[in-house]
Amino acid sequence: MCGIAGIFKLNGKPVSNQEIRIMNDAISHRGPDGEGIFIDENLGLGHRRLAILDTSPKGAQPMRSKDGKWVIVFNGCIYNFHELKLELQSKGHEFISTSDTEVIVEGLSAYGPSFFSKLDGMFAIGAWNTKSRELYLSRDRFGVKPLYYYFRNGILLFASEIKAFLKNPAFSVQLNYQALNEYFTFQNMFTFQTLFKDVYMLPQANTVCINTYTSEIIHKSWWDYDFSKTDDKMSFLDAKNETERLFSNAVARQMVADVPVGSYLSGGIDSGSISVLASKHVPRLYTFTCGFDMSQVTGVEANYDERRDAELTANYIKSEHYEQVMNAGDLKWSLPKLVWHLEDLRVGMSYPNYYISRLASKFVKVCLQGTGGDELFGGYPWRYYRIFKSLDRKDYFNQYYDFWQRIVKDEDKKSLFNKHIHAEFDVQEPRRIFERVFLFNESLKYDLPEQHINNSLYFEIKTFLPGLFLVGDKLSMAHGLEERFPFMDNSLVEFAQKVPVRHKLGNLENMKRLDENEFGDKRKVYIEYDDGKNVLRKAMSSIMPQQIINRKKQGFSAPDESWYRGENAAYMKELLLNKRAISSEFINPLYTRRIVDEHINQRKNHRLLLWSLMNFEWWCRIFLGNEKI
Repeated sequence: MCGIAGIFKLNGKPVSNQEIRIMNDAISHRGPDGEGIFIDENLGLGHRRLAILDTSPKGAQPMRSKDGKWVIVFNGCIYNFHELKLELQSKGHEFISTSDTEVIVEGLSAYGPSFFSKLDGMFAIGAWNTKSRELYLSRDRFGVKPLYYYFRNGILLFASEIKAFLKNPAFSVQLNYQALNEYFTFQNMFTFQTLFKDVYMLPQANTVCINTYTSEIIHKSWWDYDFSKTDDKMSFLDAKNETERLFSNAVARQMVADVPVGSYLSGGIDSGSISVLASKHVPRLYTFTCGFDMSQVTGVEANYDERRDAELTANYIKSEHYEQVMNAGDLKWSLPKLVWHLEDLRVGMSYPNYYISRLASKFVKVCLQGTGGDELFGGYPWRYYRIFKSLDRKDYFNQYYDFWQRIVKDEDKKSLFNKHIHAEFDVQEPRRIFERVFLFNESLKYDLPEQHINNSLYFEIKTFLPGLFLVGDKLSMAHGLEERFPFMDNSLVEFAQKVPVRHKLGNLENMKRLDENEFGDKRKVYIEYDDGKNVLRKAMSSIMPQQIINRKKQGFSAPDESWYRGENAAYMKELLLNKRAISSEFINPLYTRRIVDEHINQRKNHRLLLWSLMNFEWWCRIFLGNEKI
């Protein structure tokens, strides 16, 4: 796990050592253990090292293949590198380190860029072919590790984080209005643009090639999810047994490290089962839980603190357990830092992630995360009610798009944006963006209820899940901590896609309606629903405390609905209603004032929108206003 950066000047002008060092310095938090630079005339590669595998100088980057043909910088971890190493050794390749980086660079020497598809793990890679003078950028199949690029006027910049571009004279910060529209629709990006104009995220499972003749970067996908080929003959018992086997193997694979490994531990089945399995591989596992001061919290949010259930599992496995207790004041302290590190705004209330990763980083360098289980095994049953009985593709799209306009619906955009900003984009574009996610995969069908569910799983794992990965990466690496995701194991993912819907969800006919923006007890069903992930629950039932197996579903979130009305109301007003608010250049101040008033006076629950408005204000202050944090 590291930070990577690079410059490729297609005009032939030389890259200086100082240019790369400036990029490295901007992402030094990602790699506090060392720095490396490689220059080849008009190409420069930079690396900041967080030493996890082979912590000796032999594992340092940039790394060159033995035949001198390839030089790479790599961020991530490859879990099948031992098997690949044996395969390469059988072909005559020699190794001097025990790192996965050396396996990648020798694999490129043996197979070329097609080797990326053989990797089981998370990665963002910049690979320079010294003979053909071509640069390859590649990203893992699930999109766990970020990789951004900027390409204008014959200059390519790439890096793990956008802040690496900020001091390059070829780059200037401008707001991307199309991305702004997309963000305030989905609280996410379903395309690969960012709020920074001309800065893009390389899509997951993509490898691109850039040479001196490149005029535009064309994405080339080499893998995609496929929930359309379910094995309808699979029995529930077979699904349970194979899920247990593959998941156990996945956790074991992701324990590989030459440094201490820990695990996040909420009160749920995903992180709990990971922690139980991980504890079998170390003498005493470190576990970490985030809880909340509930003294000023009312309604359904009074149940958001998960420490008691986490402590039950920690005691069960006898882990060395640590807890981070947050209060309302932590929002104000952390938000500027969070936005600086996140930079590419995504999903919901994430400042608890900032705190829990900071805690974990004091004890370990690697921490296992439970993200991915819901998207693979159907963990959000309340989302599926609206599309379960859709009549056809058009009806399905209508119902599901209505739900995924999480922040502001298209018809309200005129009120949200100032007139001159609203005129900059096509208000219908988010709908087209939404539909293109599905149209990317021609195998999707829209005839049966089970197909509607599988299409929803496909959509969420392609859009919502990468947003969670991005938040996890940025906020953990802010503290020099590597997060790993055992659910995102190649073999486990391939199998989970084949498991029939009936084994994941058993209560489809009785779906209850839920609006995630409801307030108070009206949102109670959110934590009462005990359907979903049925096969995973059964697979883990032999190793987990039954109290956790039977626990109602709950997301990881701070009690912000209450805090925005109480202890954080003054800060929210100070930030958003200030006449000097930079975001008011783009967001209508009258709209913001109405949203704040409606929330504080309990007429509506705008917790998601308020979070996005506060994040965007800080984004404007930091990246447009150059405010120091």
